[in-house]
Amino acid sequence: MGPTPGTSIPPTPAAGPLVDPDELAGQLDGDDAPTLVDVRWSLGSGAESNRAAYLEGHLPGAAFLDLESVLSDPVAESGEGGRHPMPAPERVREGLRAAGVRQGRPVVFYDARTSVSAARAWWVASYYGVPARVLDGGLAAWARAGLPVATGEADVSAGDVELTAGGRELLDAADVARWLADGGQLLDARPADRFRGENEVVDPVAGHIPGARSMPSTELLDEDGAFLPAAAVAGRVRSAGASPGARSAVYCGSGVTAAHVALALEARGLDRPAVYVGSWSDWISDPGRPVATGPA
Repeated sequence: MGPTPGTSIPPTPAAGPLVDPDELAGQLDGDDAPTLVDVRWSLGSGAESNRAAYLEGHLPGAAFLDLESVLSDPVAESGEGGRHPMPAPERVREGLRAAGVRQGRPVVFYDARTSVSAARAWWVASYYGVPARVLDGGLAAWARAGLPVATGEADVSAGDVELTAGGRELLDAADVARWLADGGQLLDARPADRFRGENEVVDPVAGHIPGARSMPSTELLDEDGAFLPAAAVAGRVRSAGASPGARSAVYCGSGVTAAHVALALEARGLDRPAVYVGSWSDWISDPGRPVATGPA
């Protein structure tokens, strides 16, 4: 179980978890240049489709990393752990090494535009102690800045990264229940209609965890796919009926967009949130857990 809601945990590094295209471009020439990793992904797309998009255009020197096989363990028949279970360290280490991630060297993840899948990579890597950032606005922002785009497979040397768990707070269903019982605030990152139980298109049970507040991750981005400034993110938290001054726990359908909201909150100076990675798809794997519908 995590600390009492509202208590502080180790601060985010001064550089913050986001990097813009010009800043990143200026870091790529030195010996300590970050490793670039492309995490192209969208719900329902396969690895072949995502890799094909990577081959058509990516940041120079970036390797492709598959979210489903590297950043998620296999789905349990019972549904326990959700649709994207937290990946075992061996799986993550193998995938990151194949992408060229080296011990003690920073890594920058990016995706096509919205940073949703890049956020999952950032959160998992950060949980395992890897110094990671996300390119704000993804490949679209990079190309819009007039920076070079490469095609084909990048020539990447194998990495040697080692992992240490515990860099972020990971919750399970029992932790979430205790978090709420202790008065903590819980944010639901799914679209509002899914939160209310009106349009469940993915999971077999509609609704939300009782006590949660709806804060769709898509509302934290501007029209170009970059994250909103700090005041706007804090405003979205208030609009959800939560407090920007209190620490949050975050969940979604399967733990991907939960990481996206966590990235937005941390990047904009709010207390580093906890993440329920199993999320709604794990919560409903036990029919004894309560379910709510309608607005919070």
